Amino acid sequence: MTMTTPLPEKAGRPRISAGPGTSFLPRNTRFQPRSMGVMLVGTALLAGTVAAFFLSPTAPIAGAWCIAMMLVLMFLGVPVAAALAIPSIIGVYGLSGIPATVNILATTPYTATAKWTYSVLPLFIFMGMLLSQSGLTQKIYRATDRWFSWLPGGLAIGTTAAGAGLSSVSGSTIGMTYALGRAAIPEMLCAGYDKRVALGSVIVAGLPGNLIPPSILLVVYAGIASVPVGPQLVAGAVPGLLVAVFVATFILVLGIVSPKLVGRGNGPAPSATWAQRLSSLGEVWGFPVILVVLFGGMFSGAFTPTEAGAAAALTALILTLIEQRGNRPFACVARAALATVSASAAIFFIMIGAEMLTRLLAITGLAEILTGFVTGLGLSRVGFLVLLIVVYLVMGMFFDTLAMMLLTVPILLPAVEAMGVSALWFGVFVVLLGEIGMITPPVGILSYIVHTIAKKPDVNLGTDITLGDVFRSLVWFLPIPLLFLIFMIAFPQVAEWLPALLETAGGR
Repeated sequence: MTMTTPLPEKAGRPRISAGPGTSFLPRNTRFQPRSMGVMLVGTALLAGTVAAFFLSPTAPIAGAWCIAMMLVLMFLGVPVAAALAIPSIIGVYGLSGIPATVNILATTPYTATAKWTYSVLPLFIFMGMLLSQSGLTQKIYRATDRWFSWLPGGLAIGTTAAGAGLSSVSGSTIGMTYALGRAAIPEMLCAGYDKRVALGSVIVAGLPGNLIPPSILLVVYAGIASVPVGPQLVAGAVPGLLVAVFVATFILVLGIVSPKLVGRGNGPAPSATWAQRLSSLGEVWGFPVILVVLFGGMFSGAFTPTEAGAAAALTALILTLIEQRGNRPFACVARAALATVSASAAIFFIMIGAEMLTRLLAITGLAEILTGFVTGLGLSRVGFLVLLIVVYLVMGMFFDTLAMMLLTVPILLPAVEAMGVSALWFGVFVVLLGEIGMITPPVGILSYIVHTIAKKPDVNLGTDITLGDVFRSLVWFLPIPLLFLIFMIAFPQVAEWLPALLETAGGR
């Protein structure tokens, strides 16, 4: 049995922790104006869209100008909720007058948020915040590090597994990427990994997280698309796990074909003892307990999705009190509660803006026009979905996943249903596309976050890492999730069979 120095106890080893300030809400952080010139151009475009709107002779054209105004506001860095709401209110006023405007302002905040479907959101967010406060994040990485280190590319494979688990329980791909990058990049560089492998594996590690339940984005999509939350959450489970398997398989093949890329050309492979591996499982005992409560409750029929979220949040609360005993545990719970209120309020404000957009689309008839246009193109289901991949990758350079969903799903859903695409399947497809868009060069935000992390001396360990290195790493890794999208199109059953199985079992 090979004896090695336990990885987590190395002197100076970075601690992986999202911290109390980690946001669980994707933010519109891209295209913030950096100069007066950008501001002036944006203001001129905004003024032009407003003027053109009031001069437009038809409702569809007026609606198109409102959509253009919405995009301009997002490019200017205006918060997503305001960027969705302001043009919608202007559009309703211009087309239907003051009574309709008063009605949308009076009723939308209630109708957009007072849905039983959304009651699970603060529960999932609170659960994730508590797990972050409990210190479970660094323990999950420690466990995966020990269990996979013996494989060719084991550290990178362990990073992929840890990323899937951490981003699923936290709900924040950005926060997970930052925390995981601080811990994983120096470890891989120290083990002799090529910097492109180290960077690329961290960037794509969080892709499956918002597919594996509990997924906040899938809950939001379920509300927009008016599909049951439970089946929608279950629909993301298998695709999320398969994305992680696809990435891990690629790393394993890379390590076998070219061992030097994963530090295998310079001496024996690092490994942990069985005692270390088993002890690491004991450290993360709370994680499987929460999964059993969450999934076991839903799959057995004992809990509704909301009740399962409440039970999982309660379990996370008890876990935090146990893990942080002697370290002001109630202060950790208070921080998690405050962060939950902040994140939940931000999400609900965005939903109000999205509901206003939906009402504008109903008044202008844009959704029906787009549906007729798409069906009139004569595209097959595959052609339509491939076109959507291109569109979302371009949008992903500028907007985060939640913004893209709220902006496009109300418009696209009628066309999707006309193409015979399952709404459950499309939810998984859209969320994964949005997450891929966040890493796509040249503006993918996760690429810049990883580059910022890699510039720190305690992370790069003296290795020169440029933005070009980050983009070159994506040339290797980005085709893997894109290949999985094609796999999903060819075999839609990967997202549909488990909800169908549970529905059949529940009907017996």
